[in-house]
Amino acid sequence: MGGKMQNKKLAVFLLMWLPVAVLGQGASVKRLANGVPDIQGVWQVMNTANWNLEDHIAEQGAVESLGAIGAVLPGSSVVTGKTIPYLPESLAQREANFAGRRLEDPEAKCFMPGIPRATYLPQPFQIFQTDSDIFMAYQFAGAVRNIYMSDHMEAPIDSWMGWSNGHWEGDSLVVEVAGLNPNWLDRAGNFYTSTAKITERFTPLGANHMQYEATIDDPEVFARAWTISMPLYRHVEDNARLFEFKCPEFAEEIMYNHLKRENYLRDAGFPVDGDSDE
Repeated sequence: MGGKMQNKKLAVFLLMWLPVAVLGQGASVKRLANGVPDIQGVWQVMNTANWNLEDHIAEQGAVESLGAIGAVLPGSSVVTGKTIPYLPESLAQREANFAGRRLEDPEAKCFMPGIPRATYLPQPFQIFQTDSDIFMAYQFAGAVRNIYMSDHMEAPIDSWMGWSNGHWEGDSLVVEVAGLNPNWLDRAGNFYTSTAKITERFTPLGANHMQYEATIDDPEVFARAWTISMPLYRHVEDNARLFEFKCPEFAEEIMYNHLKRENYLRDAGFPVDGDSDE
């Protein structure tokens, strides 16, 4: 009898407390003078989506000589429905990408990461915001993009970060991105082409975290549009900031090694000192 009474008290407490907690979350969202959420700050994910958007286990990385330092971290899928709906011929391309990931991943080449990958790289990004403008800066490769909140237009030219038109739907910032260069979505070789259109949603859930969703629509690659979803976390330390990560010099070996004199001659069929006669 006593146990049942305690359970009833607990149930009443939860029914009274949960609405307050939910309301408290909404009340903790800072707002600009025009009433929209203030999402300024330095943000970062806490997941392994950059290794693979789908479920993945720990395994040897692309560079065996790095040992455990270069190993793939295990993680859960961030894809709604768990798997990406590839067309059969595109799935074969994904597998080819994975096989050549050490040299072919655009991240390894220090190319700008594109959207949505820039959001879930294991490096922070910063949002700057006024009543009428939003600007996002990314630590990786110094990538940036403007979110055009008015005077929407189509991309004048394709680029790594695309063209972003934004608007508010309630408390959600909705960004429609097009005009993207073909790019990879992660280190596993998932990819899209220049026909891709991305719809992003940034929805504050409290003072220091928000939900991020991105719907990828590319009929050249996928059987249907599909969505990824993950929380973003605001850096709250006093000195939170972006640092320089200018990575072209780190990519020189894989990008330009074939242009070294000895490699150029070797590729052309000429003998080079040190080559074996066997």
